[in-house]
Amino acid sequence: MISSACDQLIEFVRDHYSTNEFIPLHAPVFRGNEKAYVTEAIDSTFVSSVGGFVDRLESEVATYTSSPRAVATVNGTAALHVALRLVGVAPDSYVITQPLTFVATCNAIAYCGATPIFLDVDRETLGLSPQAVERWLEEHAIRDAEGVCRERVSGKVIRACLPMHTFGHPADIDGLVRVCRQWGLALVEDAAESLGSFYKGRHTGTIGDIGTLSFNGNKIMTTGGGGMILSGQVLAERAKHLTTTAKQPHAYEYVHDEIGYNYRMPNLNAALGCAQLELLEDFIREKRRLAEAYSNCFRHSSLDFISEPKDCRSNYWLNAVLCSDRSERDALLKLTNDRGVMTRPVWQLMNRLPMYRNAPAGDLSNAQWLEERLVNLPSGVKAGGPD
Repeated sequence: MISSACDQLIEFVRDHYSTNEFIPLHAPVFRGNEKAYVTEAIDSTFVSSVGGFVDRLESEVATYTSSPRAVATVNGTAALHVALRLVGVAPDSYVITQPLTFVATCNAIAYCGATPIFLDVDRETLGLSPQAVERWLEEHAIRDAEGVCRERVSGKVIRACLPMHTFGHPADIDGLVRVCRQWGLALVEDAAESLGSFYKGRHTGTIGDIGTLSFNGNKIMTTGGGGMILSGQVLAERAKHLTTTAKQPHAYEYVHDEIGYNYRMPNLNAALGCAQLELLEDFIREKRRLAEAYSNCFRHSSLDFISEPKDCRSNYWLNAVLCSDRSERDALLKLTNDRGVMTRPVWQLMNRLPMYRNAPAGDLSNAQWLEERLVNLPSGVKAGGPD
């Protein structure tokens, strides 16, 4: 059965990309002003952490997402690290997150000296489940006299909740906002994969207390390496200060008033990003057409295509299908990769990794079910544009 579905998939992918060569999962595409803007940055001699393209990219991303402010960083992990610090995540505290995510989500928590609490995801969104969070808190947490959320046995502070918008599909943010308000938790959105995705008309990363984006080379648009913090004015000012080595403005003196980070995005990278942002809506239209075509392709197949959640617009960063079980998943992965069509399983669950194996965790039935079945498919846009 899986052999027939695999043949159908490979034929579809090769026809879509019009090639018999190797087909990657998601390659960057440069077909706009990228070379012109990068050349302009080089000619200006401002190629490092100061330059007009950095300011422009921050302003344009803020406008696109309707965020009050956007602060550029060297990568998405750095953005997430600073975002967690800004909401008070400190050593020996906890952050609730999902095990079905890329390792950077958990690493950013660890950079703060904190520990993740792994709770389950929803199958419909692939994101952190508000119901799972609520159940775990009711069983394992209390709010003290000052309203601080604490783990019941250890008394450690549970500071924040960190969902990830998996493969560009928005998580159930309204549900998470409700639970976080009830328990006094900061809500930090890891929107690394979801630039261009909207939840009930609001851009991902702008609904919680603070959010972050990634512009890595494999994302829907890229700056080569880069990220962005989305927040209100007050947190943005703090973010800008921390990411620029906590240096006080002065004409010539070097005054640093706290431990900061050299997390600034270079102007060269921002120049590339400004050109890519001009193409973003074109990329999304093409990716959504591909998702629709995939969905039609699998309509009478044993593979189940993952569609965007209700009332959302997904950027469909990575398209994905669900197999019937792990053996079918493994067969699909081998058959496609052996024939030059790149597919990938979802990440190994974070609670299985050696550095997070002893972290607290709730029931993870949905995450484990998805781990056994999910396969990502080629999802990039065509270099020459749509046919």
